[in-house]
Amino acid sequence: MIPFVRELAFKYGRPDRVSPLIRRVIAQNPGPFTFTGTGAHVVGHGEVAIVDPGPDDPRQVEAILKATRGERITHIFVTHNHLDHSPAARPLAERTGAVIYSGTTYCRPSGGGDRLEAGDDLAFRPDVALSDGQTFRGPGWTVEAVATPGHTSNHYAFALLEENALFPGDCVMGWSTSVVSPPDGDMGLYMRSLERIRARRYDALFPAHGPPIRRVDSFLAAYIVHRRQREKQILLALETGGPATVRQLAARLYADTDERLHPAACHSVLAHLLDLYRRGVIDLAGEIGMRGLWRPLFMRHAA
Repeated sequence: MIPFVRELAFKYGRPDRVSPLIRRVIAQNPGPFTFTGTGAHVVGHGEVAIVDPGPDDPRQVEAILKATRGERITHIFVTHNHLDHSPAARPLAERTGAVIYSGTTYCRPSGGGDRLEAGDDLAFRPDVALSDGQTFRGPGWTVEAVATPGHTSNHYAFALLEENALFPGDCVMGWSTSVVSPPDGDMGLYMRSLERIRARRYDALFPAHGPPIRRVDSFLAAYIVHRRQREKQILLALETGGPATVRQLAARLYADTDERLHPAACHSVLAHLLDLYRRGVIDLAGEIGMRGLWRPLFMRHAA
């Protein structure tokens, strides 16, 4: 079982100190995919950086400006261009003169009837595209860009070196598992990103949604095991229940899950299926995607 962390004391618009160098301001965009809302993290004192400023909401921009009154925002780091993370970056930069940093703008947008609530911010453009290992400095703080593709192809996390802490964006969330949504999301890359984060032995994770994660290694170990178990469940469902579409598999595997999350479940199931298919573990009849009929490899020549 994943040791989720869901207890969170906060007030919208109020900056809460979560470590000596980090303050958090939560946006007013609660929902089934965002928990209480997107947490914008303020790094440092005097000259500060913002990680994931949040949605297109003037209240969030004003709350961040109020939280940093008397200081100067120099850097804005965006983990990925989803509508709950990146839209506030540009208006905040225009008000402060800060430079926006993120991964490449290219992504293959999700769509169709299973489009997720937190969709793609296709208008987002950073001022500077990141490269893995790139570092940035301010008074008393150093931030390293850590490539963590999988949730999206251009996802980056940001390490605060002075505290051996990581802002994992949506790669890791304390309150829930993360959605991996093809075609831009990739389960194989996502699993490698989780392993990479775990190998770096951070002391704390500060996700964009939910409370900080302090017991990092045990949490990530359970996070990884959960995904591997889900993979085994999908294989078992195909072997025992026969060929199935993504929606049929999701209905079997997520029968006890809030129906509002079923579209996300379909995307994660598809991501697992695509990874298994590329690894030669399962086969497919029909088109790659939600409508295809997925089946165990040994059924390739059946019927």
